[in-house]
Amino acid sequence: MKIYDSSNIRNIAILGHSGCGKTNLIEAIAYTSKLTSKIPRITDKMNMTYSIGLTPVEYNDYKYNLLDTPGYFDFYGEVISSLNASDAAIIVIDATTDVQVGTEKSLELTENMPKIMFINKIDNEKSRYKDTLAMLREKYGNKVVPMIIPIYENKEFIKLHNVFENMDGLDGEFKQEAMSVKEALMELIAETDDELLDKYFSGEDLSDADIQKGITIGMQRGDIIPVICGSTINNIGTTEILETVSKYLQPKYSNIEAKFKGQVFKTIVDPFIGKMSYIKVTQGKINKDCELFNLNKSEKEKIYNIYTMKNGDLIELSEARCGDIIIVTKVNSLQTGHTVSISKDEYELEDINLPKPQIYYAVVPKNKGDEDKIGSALNKVVEEDPTIKWYRNPETKQVLIGGQGELHINTIKNKIKSKFGVDIGLEDIKVAYRETIKGKAEVQGKHKKQSGGHGQYGDVKIKFERSNLDFEFAEEIFGGSVPKQYIPAVEKGIKDSMVKGVLAGFPVTNIKATLYDGSYHDVDSSEMAFKLAAGIAFKKGMEEAKPVLLEPIMKFKITVPEEYMGDIMGDINKRRGKILGMESDEKGKQIIYANAPQAETFKYAIDLRAMTQGRGYFEMELETYEEVPAQLAQKIIELENNK
Repeated sequence: MKIYDSSNIRNIAILGHSGCGKTNLIEAIAYTSKLTSKIPRITDKMNMTYSIGLTPVEYNDYKYNLLDTPGYFDFYGEVISSLNASDAAIIVIDATTDVQVGTEKSLELTENMPKIMFINKIDNEKSRYKDTLAMLREKYGNKVVPMIIPIYENKEFIKLHNVFENMDGLDGEFKQEAMSVKEALMELIAETDDELLDKYFSGEDLSDADIQKGITIGMQRGDIIPVICGSTINNIGTTEILETVSKYLQPKYSNIEAKFKGQVFKTIVDPFIGKMSYIKVTQGKINKDCELFNLNKSEKEKIYNIYTMKNGDLIELSEARCGDIIIVTKVNSLQTGHTVSISKDEYELEDINLPKPQIYYAVVPKNKGDEDKIGSALNKVVEEDPTIKWYRNPETKQVLIGGQGELHINTIKNKIKSKFGVDIGLEDIKVAYRETIKGKAEVQGKHKKQSGGHGQYGDVKIKFERSNLDFEFAEEIFGGSVPKQYIPAVEKGIKDSMVKGVLAGFPVTNIKATLYDGSYHDVDSSEMAFKLAAGIAFKKGMEEAKPVLLEPIMKFKITVPEEYMGDIMGDINKRRGKILGMESDEKGKQIIYANAPQAETFKYAIDLRAMTQGRGYFEMELETYEEVPAQLAQKIIELENNK
């Protein structure tokens, strides 16, 4: 593959609802550019994309780095990563159905970047091109403008027509439509520039250069969203896409004179090749056999080769320039989001803003002895997909894995088995309940044992009460009833006892213990004896000071379209939750702030998606601990004590 100047490189993310034809579009473009002899097949549309796929194609002295993205919501972290490396997006829309949720999500994610809408399947007998266009305009206004329109005869697709071309051969409604579309587009073009606007309203014709300038400016601002139509299965519209992209889209980065800098936007851990880091070159140029600095870790790395992809295989490059996408291998310090540069004095690029986990499961090994392997496999998975998080919960003793949804987690589970040879199971996570006290108690704890030789003697009197802190310890000893050298042992004895409460064995929190009296023996007292005495006092104190069960309360920020507000608020109430407030966001959606017990929200990601047809999303974090209602607490205590 030859070396391309920055001005002739275009990085394009392909987005859309699952099954709309994204992968087929890339295959059709690859076929058009003679990269492959494979013609897209109709069965291919059932293939599910889970991760970013890079397909560079060369056409008419341009290089197009096409980034295939998943259509399922569970993998939209991959979409965000691909957009971070892209100059623009193509949103593929199925003409045989209503505007789908994935289309809406794609338009939201690309709100601040140039884009093209590609209405696919226009030659299908179920195609509703005009309805699809009308629905898009209803949602996104008149900035959605067809540039390539379909011509039908007796309800059968005949050909595509570019609205800027001569209208000879068009008649009736199609000629009228083409003229109307062109007029609307010309007005939008004129509005992008004062000089063009003066020219347009004075009755002058806009030149080809004027039109190109206006569309380029309009697309860059988001004031013009061109619509192209076609059929990926029959390779219709792909040439028009390539020509539109090369003519009207500008590369995001073109600073070739500066020293090389780039950002890792995707990581793949291959069992044979090792770590593969996909890097968008944001300035300068890079050659093979060079040294780079990982600015995030302040580490120097040797780069022996730089690669691109061709039909799924790595192809060596001698050089890559600003705006291009390259792959480097076996550079272990690199992670998604990291900035690399030839100069160690460069600033880091802004990190990629990826979504937080929406759902968690507990991971258990299916085979004995695989515990250590699980940790290693999960670390590699997180390198590939930073939207996955995992950690060990010290309270519940579970290994937890978080992702964007059930499909996301199950895909990771399958990857861990197929790629890293570790078979895991998934279980519901346990609630990290805690215990505390509501009342006060003054108790004595005495440990006395005599069995020949030195005995053991420790005696303490302790006051227990509620505290706003996790744990407070104080001493009010007078007259040396407990020698000072034993007081730290008393504190440690209480701390050690707090690991298991008296109700159901959950950790204890929010207590204050005040040592106010006790006694000792000159010979038989020891640190261990006072530690054991403190443990006895702790158990008595907890039992007498009205022990209660606490549960974690989660803080929610839920974003939904307004029409789902009632359902969402009603559902929160059913989950023992509280609505804290509401506000509108800049996109016209509603944000609901709420608290709800963790026990009621483990599968909230699934339920919210069902209630909003995938249009809602949320963020969640631990807010506080609150007392469990008495009836529920009794059931939890009985369940734990019967295990």
